[in-house]
Amino acid sequence: MTQQQLASTTGGGALKGSRQRRPDRARGTWSAFLLRRLGRLAISVVVLVTVSFFMIRLVPGDPIRNALGINASPAVVEARREALGLNLPLWEQYLRFWQGLFTGDLGESFSLQIPVSQIITQRLPATLELALLALATMLLFAIPIGLAAAALTRGGRRRGLELGYTSVSGFFAVVPEFLVGVGLIYVFAVQLHLLPVAGRTGPESYLLPVAALSIGSIAAMSRIVRAEALTVLDQDYIRTARAKRMPAWRVYLRHALPNLLTSALTIGGLVLGGLIAGTVLVETIFSWPGLGLTIVNSIRDKDYPVAQGVIILYGLIVLLVTLLVDIVLVLLDPRSALKEN
Repeated sequence: MTQQQLASTTGGGALKGSRQRRPDRARGTWSAFLLRRLGRLAISVVVLVTVSFFMIRLVPGDPIRNALGINASPAVVEARREALGLNLPLWEQYLRFWQGLFTGDLGESFSLQIPVSQIITQRLPATLELALLALATMLLFAIPIGLAAAALTRGGRRRGLELGYTSVSGFFAVVPEFLVGVGLIYVFAVQLHLLPVAGRTGPESYLLPVAALSIGSIAAMSRIVRAEALTVLDQDYIRTARAKRMPAWRVYLRHALPNLLTSALTIGGLVLGGLIAGTVLVETIFSWPGLGLTIVNSIRDKDYPVAQGVIILYGLIVLLVTLLVDIVLVLLDPRSALKEN
């Protein structure tokens, strides 16, 4: 065998081995990434369940007396407490709660005397509608606003416009949703009589709650999009497109916007968890028949099973959304998983 043939054979074997090792390494990296994320998810779920179980019991008062009323006899109250297992030691109640979670039994409402799972099934759609509409509204407005702000103020131009934009967006980004909601009610419902104050009665009843949830997120998201857009607009391919005298709208929509969507959608996924959590106060203000209003009423009434079930559901939604965002990021950029090893 000649040296050339030997080198060719050796090189081919090395190349083949290299190609074989790369998929193996990629599979190992992906598996390690999923195991880490699932491990963190499991730990977070244990902490979530434990904190929600013990925290709700710190609320002062007797939940059974509160559910049955002040006129209920001590014997009836004691019998009800015994039937619900509230006379058991706290550690045994905790273990029973875990057992119920594994079997899909979240318990029974103290005040309504119906399964917690039934209450969640009835109220969850209203909350998801509110959160998803707020997310869609945020993406619909934040991306073009941020891109337009970057296009108009890049390179230090229009200092007055930049100052006004950053001031207004910064203000709305930090104002709590409930204050925005109160302001919207005062203007559009009390003063102008254009929209309903509360309830879920028709398409117009969605406008104020969705606006209250999304205005702050629009302001914060548009600032992030503007910062990303300023970076994108300084890239060489944008300069090349301008040098070819391409229309400005085509430069922004065809070249700049697609490079912004990945980061915008990623951040939008993270914001979704915050929007779902924000529904608690917004639903209370607008008397929206969702889980947010349910959790407030259950804590007020000391209804342990309902409060625990809704808190755990809120936490699980946030954790799962975060996990999905992490997975999407790794699918878009597999190197991010490799960096963690």
